[in-house]
Amino acid sequence: MAYDYSELVEKTKRWAEQALSAGWISTETAQTLCDFDARTPEALFNHNGSRPLIVAFMGGTGVGKSSLLNRLAGKAIAKAGIERPTSREVTLFHHRDVAIQHLPEKLPIEKIIIAQHDDAAKKNIVWIDMPDFDSTEQSNKAQVFEWLPHIDVLIYVVSPERYRDEKAWRLLLSEGNRHAWLFVLNQWDRGQQAQYEDFKQQLGKAGFVEPIIFKTVCGESSYPDEFAALQSTILSLSNKNVVAELEQRGTQIRKDELRQKLQAIQQILGSHSAFKKAEEKWQIQWHSTANQLQQGFAWPIQKLAAYYADHAADLIGNSADGANRSNPSANALWDDWAQARFGDALDEFIVKVDELGLPVTPLKNQLAAVRTKAPKIVQTQSELYVRQALANPGNVLHRSFLKFIRFCEIILPLAAISWVGYQVFVGYYDSNTTHDHYLGVDFAVHSGLLILISWLIPWFILKKLKPSLEKSALRGINKGLDVAVNMIDSEVLKIIETVTGLHTAQLKQITQIAEECSAGDGYKPAKTGSDNPLARMLIS
Repeated sequence: MAYDYSELVEKTKRWAEQALSAGWISTETAQTLCDFDARTPEALFNHNGSRPLIVAFMGGTGVGKSSLLNRLAGKAIAKAGIERPTSREVTLFHHRDVAIQHLPEKLPIEKIIIAQHDDAAKKNIVWIDMPDFDSTEQSNKAQVFEWLPHIDVLIYVVSPERYRDEKAWRLLLSEGNRHAWLFVLNQWDRGQQAQYEDFKQQLGKAGFVEPIIFKTVCGESSYPDEFAALQSTILSLSNKNVVAELEQRGTQIRKDELRQKLQAIQQILGSHSAFKKAEEKWQIQWHSTANQLQQGFAWPIQKLAAYYADHAADLIGNSADGANRSNPSANALWDDWAQARFGDALDEFIVKVDELGLPVTPLKNQLAAVRTKAPKIVQTQSELYVRQALANPGNVLHRSFLKFIRFCEIILPLAAISWVGYQVFVGYYDSNTTHDHYLGVDFAVHSGLLILISWLIPWFILKKLKPSLEKSALRGINKGLDVAVNMIDSEVLKIIETVTGLHTAQLKQITQIAEECSAGDGYKPAKTGSDNPLARMLIS
């Protein structure tokens, strides 16, 4: 499916705008994607369904461009240099039926010399004589470059002395594939065949397989030349088919240039696999930073554990906000040092991502939230696990054993009291039947000691094996810190995954537009060697 160039341009602009706002490309890159040259030959004149062929003479100072146009016109319409052979203005030579009142703003009519004719054979051609592009006057060069996008066929005029001009050669190489080219070796009466062959060889290096070169003489000399062949060739090109082919070729060239721009942006965006490496870079970076934080937290953790042990009742009994207000050490764990280390880790990770050739602005923007969330995550998780540790001090086995001892603390004294009571009852009953003495002092002492020991032993065990609140708080802080570190790691990995998905979407969009630029529109260039001279006028 063929896509209209203007539609592709709009898609590219929309993509560039959203990519710039999201930080995927820089302002300069977005500007290159939004700056498109809309100047074309078909946009030069106001026409209904058809337009003339735009033919321009281009060359350096003194090669005889204006003289060639005057010879084509059969009269002096362009100023040929006498005192100084330099063309300073643009000359238009066209049929009087061609309307030129709708030129672009940068090509004002009042600065153009206009000459008209009534020759029906040349009705479909607009001849243009452009200023000398190698002139020292910058305005001349500016006019040439302003007109170039509107030209179908460029007649590149040289002389035997100036066919190797460096400025002209650079212009030819930069504009080569944008136009159809005819070449004129003017002032041939002073030229040599070796110069012609050398010029032809140079054009071959520029990409012209069989360049069409005409040898002409413009002046009063009767030296035979190929001017008639030049005129005939131009007339043969002035038909709808050639103009349509040139328009199609121009459109395809602009699409190719747009596709090349998009492919360059694809290189800037980087590959999808590079973001997979970014995950690995972060894991290595965070492992090192987490170890550093753990070492740095050793003293603050002990200090905080001691505080929690001394204020356990306040911590558990009050709300988290109340605990923070009464606890000056609650935020001491993640201090400025820890925040600085974490910030350094993120900055170092961003640098490594940049080294992978990936855009870092979207990632940097997403990571900004984690920078501010990290202290809250550490504080919340450490307090949560401290509360749990203080509410349930010790391990499961320890707590189970203490629960058993508490049970014994009740049961053993009751059992001892029950046994003593039983012995008192039995002794009293037996003393009535056997006339033995009732229980003596020894029994009373021993019974009291038994009851005391049955209570004292569990109490002593509970006292000595009571879990340390400081150790419990320390364990809770360490566990909460481990959970917080893993949560921060997960947050960053989640962000990397999100940015990777956004990156993939950006690549998909720009790749789709680039593929649409490559979609065929029916343009098939003429083959070299065919009857159509246009095939020899285009760079292969």
